[in-house]
Amino acid sequence: MSLAGPRRDLPTVAADAFDDLFLAGTPLLDVRAPVEFARGAFPGATNLPLLDDEERARVGTRYKQAGHDAAVRLGHELVSGATRAARIEAWAAWARAHPDGVLYCFRGGQRSRIAQEWLAEAGATVPRVEGGYKALRAHLLAHLEALGAALPLRVLGGRTGTGKTRLLAELPRSLDLEGLANHRGSAFGPRATPQPPPVAFENALAVRLLVLARDGRERPVAVEDESRNVGRLSVPTALFAQLSASPLALVERSLEERVEITLAEYVTDATREYASLHGEAGFDRYRDYLLTSIDKVRRRLGGERHGRFRRWMEDALALQARTGAVDAHRGWIRGMLEEYYDPMYDHQLAAKADRVAFRGGPQEVVAWLREQTGG
Repeated sequence: MSLAGPRRDLPTVAADAFDDLFLAGTPLLDVRAPVEFARGAFPGATNLPLLDDEERARVGTRYKQAGHDAAVRLGHELVSGATRAARIEAWAAWARAHPDGVLYCFRGGQRSRIAQEWLAEAGATVPRVEGGYKALRAHLLAHLEALGAALPLRVLGGRTGTGKTRLLAELPRSLDLEGLANHRGSAFGPRATPQPPPVAFENALAVRLLVLARDGRERPVAVEDESRNVGRLSVPTALFAQLSASPLALVERSLEERVEITLAEYVTDATREYASLHGEAGFDRYRDYLLTSIDKVRRRLGGERHGRFRRWMEDALALQARTGAVDAHRGWIRGMLEEYYDPMYDHQLAAKADRVAFRGGPQEVVAWLREQTGG
């Protein structure tokens, strides 16, 4: 069979159904090359490429040198025999596991048509997205701009260590920017796994906004107070402007509570996360992460404070390595909260004082946000 000349009776998904795809959480089969997928994908998409990275590069070179038909012939040669059979079987297995799924390539053109036809020959009918990834991406970007500016927000604020992210998780109608960005939003924010590419972050954020809008565009959404950047990712302009102008609810806890919450999140939980990902090398990687994080704020801390806190941190890490005990970490945590984060918070809050609509303990704030968001 030729790589060209697609059958006309195979189903497609048009732009007017794109919202339904994302709202239903429809399984997505991405047949682009891995390098394309790595630059940005949609939430939950599976990458099973027609052409791998090397094959795609060779076909692209042939296209530039000899034109479309020669590139098609080379692609047919590269994906033939056992290679073709293996890729069809991988797609067919995916289709059996996801009978409601759809597939796409970059522009909804030749690669996705080929995959769809080969699947049909194998007995599986999978709809193809018209316009492919590019059309879906443009659709989500339009939502990102419009909904980012339109959805009313209620902003959860408070000092470092008050457990804001934990409280946000108690609210069904909420937007977790740190979760989507895979970052805790501070110098100590990087997690054991990397942040997503900017495109993937924007796609996931747009899908979440679309879901929230489905349940009512007039209902406020709870979101944690964030700076413009969450790690190396940026909150879109329209959404950040809305966040920066919305009412604030401030959660208040004692310093002792904040030390314990910070210890649990940034030491106990983080150590476990690194160990689960890296095994015996986990603690060394955790140690590097912690020391690198405090070195990032050396200039803001000043040489004396940075040196003092870093020595406390090194001593605590050495004790933890020998015994597993984490108690000694409380020293540098308390110092950072009192001498670095609290003064910065007070300065920033002064500029937001007119936006404070509520303040109280954690459950009081959650109750207020539930009443505001209707969830």
